[in-house]
Amino acid sequence: MSFTRQLSEMSASELNDAIDDTNFPQAHILSRGRNNSVCSTSSTSGTSSLADRALSQPEEPVAPQPGSESAVGTPTDELVPSSGGATNRPRLILKTNGSIPENDGTQPTTPMTPRTSTTPGHEKCTFHHDLELDHKPPTREALLPDMARSYRLLLGGLGENPDRQGLIKTPERAAKAMLYFTKGYDQCLEDVLNGAVFDEDHDEMVVVKDIEMFSMCEHHLVPFYGKVSIGYLPCNKILGLSKLARIVEIFSRRLQVQERLTKQIAVAVTQAVQPAGVAVVVEGVHMCMVMRGVQKINSKTVTSTMLGVFRDDHKTREEFLNLVTSK
Repeated sequence: MSFTRQLSEMSASELNDAIDDTNFPQAHILSRGRNNSVCSTSSTSGTSSLADRALSQPEEPVAPQPGSESAVGTPTDELVPSSGGATNRPRLILKTNGSIPENDGTQPTTPMTPRTSTTPGHEKCTFHHDLELDHKPPTREALLPDMARSYRLLLGGLGENPDRQGLIKTPERAAKAMLYFTKGYDQCLEDVLNGAVFDEDHDEMVVVKDIEMFSMCEHHLVPFYGKVSIGYLPCNKILGLSKLARIVEIFSRRLQVQERLTKQIAVAVTQAVQPAGVAVVVEGVHMCMVMRGVQKINSKTVTSTMLGVFRDDHKTREEFLNLVTSK
């Protein structure tokens, strides 16, 4: 199972456990001084460097690959020196079963060109509306007949007549709508990024705010919607701005709870560009609170995830929150 597939199935607590915060120095080291162009990774007060701490952590022995000088999976390349000999900003590293997730060659890579109905192996695919994003394999469409029958039974259970004029095609329409509401199950991070990760000498904050979000509450199968704001501190790699919105689409177009959705977006951005830190704030309106239960129509739910610099440095976190809340 690929890392992105694991990510889609993780709960909020499992996502918390997947984040290795030991890869970050303390807040006073991570404070972004305007006079410093690169990240400091050690302190004269006795704080060890990232590389020292990584090497001091126990690692399971891994047999080296033929022709290689060191074992695969060791943390020796966590800090990559720049051309001038300086050390880049420490990156946020995710751990999966104790190792850094990397493509070992067995996982499919993103195609160089968008897939179309003429691409070999995709001749029968009929859901290529957005060639870059909305690919749905035939096996997904094959669920429609069974889903339509289930909706027909549901209508009958409600006391309705599924054969009356207004409901004759409702089961099929509802099944297609549910497939669209949950299209994120058919999308993975590699396909959405589509190579839009660029080398750029930039280490200042990038923020995209007020990204519209629509999702389905997994507890009641009713919608919740709102806005997502994402910020990250690049480590010489930036992400195409539209890809942040597409990452939101991947995880929001699934059965969700807002807490897990917030964490999944942050971890996905981390996996995409390995920045020094990621911050995500989600503000949502839940129809399960508005139209049923307590029926509080003006209530909003705000969740946040702060990783790396945003968690450890209050000034960086405050700068992000000010940018997000400003009009």
